[in-house]
Amino acid sequence: MRPVTAYATTGTLLALSLLAGSAVAPRAAAPDPTPAAAVPRLVGYDSCAAALAGLRAAASAAVGPWGFGSGWRTGVAGDVAVPAGAAARPEAALPPGAARAAGSAAPEHSATNSHEPGADEPDLVKTDGRRIVVVTRGVLRVVDATTRKVIGQLDLSTGEGRRWWPEGSLLLHGDRALVLVRPAPDVVPATDRPIDPDRPTDTDRPTGPDRQADPDGPRLLLVDLAAGRLTVLGTYRIEGSLLDARQTGPTARVVVRSQPRLSFPYDERRTDAERTAANRAVIARAGLDAWLPRYEWTAAGERHTGRVGCDRLSRPAATTGTALLTVLSFDLTTGRLGDGDPVTVASDADTVYGTAGSLYLAGASSAGWRSGRADPRRPGPERTDIYQFDTGGPGRPRYVAAGSVPGSLLNQYALSEWQGHLRVATTRAGSGGGTSESAVHVLVRQGDRLTETGRVDGLGRGERIYSVRFLGGTGYVVTFRQTDPLYALDLTDPAAPRRTGELKINGWSAYLHPVPGDRLLGVGQEADDRGRAQGLQVSLFDVHDPARPARLARHHLPGGSSVAEFDPHAFLFDPTTGLVALPLDGGGVRLLTVTDREITDVGTLTLPQGGPASRSLLIDGRLWAVSDAGLAVVDPATARGLAWLPWA
Repeated sequence: MRPVTAYATTGTLLALSLLAGSAVAPRAAAPDPTPAAAVPRLVGYDSCAAALAGLRAAASAAVGPWGFGSGWRTGVAGDVAVPAGAAARPEAALPPGAARAAGSAAPEHSATNSHEPGADEPDLVKTDGRRIVVVTRGVLRVVDATTRKVIGQLDLSTGEGRRWWPEGSLLLHGDRALVLVRPAPDVVPATDRPIDPDRPTDTDRPTGPDRQADPDGPRLLLVDLAAGRLTVLGTYRIEGSLLDARQTGPTARVVVRSQPRLSFPYDERRTDAERTAANRAVIARAGLDAWLPRYEWTAAGERHTGRVGCDRLSRPAATTGTALLTVLSFDLTTGRLGDGDPVTVASDADTVYGTAGSLYLAGASSAGWRSGRADPRRPGPERTDIYQFDTGGPGRPRYVAAGSVPGSLLNQYALSEWQGHLRVATTRAGSGGGTSESAVHVLVRQGDRLTETGRVDGLGRGERIYSVRFLGGTGYVVTFRQTDPLYALDLTDPAAPRRTGELKINGWSAYLHPVPGDRLLGVGQEADDRGRAQGLQVSLFDVHDPARPARLARHHLPGGSSVAEFDPHAFLFDPTTGLVALPLDGGGVRLLTVTDREITDVGTLTLPQGGPASRSLLIDGRLWAVSDAGLAVVDPATARGLAWLPWA
């Protein structure tokens, strides 16, 4: 291990028409073992009055003496101040990995480590080979990759009145960046009153027609990067919290989760039954405005406001009145964001999975809804609902099908669309404290239903899933309690998927990445015989024989850990050189090279001002490490520092 210290410093209701559409199954399927009543098909409400009645009924059934459960918070009103700028010309769409400068080809460069090709994911940093666009500490910066200088920056906290910087990520298309800004995590409400997460306040947002969008909700900015000037072309804000986003070509789709704005009284002298009755009375008086999110957008100095219409709201049979999911669509080639063309579902989700042609929303079944977001590493709800939308064309997504599977998802990598089928890996907790186990379900679309054609049961009895990777007709699942079984699955026949092989080793892989030559790289933790973590472990698996997966090499860093174990965007692999870059939680970046037989330690990049790196990327053979303090430029073959660009 060779630390680097030398640097050269450089200065529905969806409209009912949306609910219809083509739904031709690619092949016949076996009968679905899930009862038809459990399949969460989406339908529209007949009227706004019917929508309000349905939302009230569902919310009333879910409410208790403390509201909707631990973590429920009512909100407060506030002003929204968002900048706007002049429009600029759009740039033609560029193929992935081939962004170009005017009149010249861009250098070779890495892209965000996204789950599926054709569905880019928002991240802290993007590059087109000519420039690096990065969000750190509440500031959007653009760096010229040739001169290694900051050529533009934008303070994302301007006008927010926040004590700390907000969190941000971005999507990039040509000269346009869509910046997604979450509010700072320690925002103090306008009332300056502390909020007990288990006992609601008695303050509510106003619900009149002129109510503005939640000032603590997500904020989107469309920024023109042409000529190094950062010009805000348009902004968008909506009530709720940002769940995730995907980009296909010039179209970005943003998923927002919102909760009803209800003010529940608290009287400690009352019984639980009396408090529940009082909360239900609040729900019975609430109007649609308490549920349907408000939004506002700006362009060319003009401000526009609106609310998701009840003609854009749809519901499953077992709906929830405690959460709403809204999908927004934005064309990044225009000079404005517009109203987002919203589509809203009266359901909950915590996982977004996208391909070049589909968007899936998945979460705990509405029928068994529980407040709060489940820990993705613990067996959670008994069933997971999945909604599929067609995103193959521009504009708003079109709902096509829904399904339900037993168990809970780890993350988006537990979902995979292949040859017209959806593979879903779940862990199901044993009933009555029984033994948990995991399974992979194969679903196909039949009409407006995602119907199960086959499944592989009995994976990791008494354990839970720690990582999943689907590669074509093969699936790999890691479960763990004390040892790490890596299961290999043959999924080529959707009616008869099967387990083909298993490898047990100490520790676990939290992220799996394909490597040329029928190899698989696992990033996770070594563990002792009792299952206690012993530090960062990188494993190289030979999976050419699905009946006999084998570990060929491992790299162990005692006591170490990496954000890449839980955030694949932090993982960098270059298939041409075998370079692997892993940001370390203790600071710096671990550089490795991987061949088809071994893992070699190149060294540890230590940033001049210390602290952890968040991301790394490659441009024209040079490695760039991103941190809150600045950018480091490194020779990846030797781990020798070449330049340091501080953010100061």
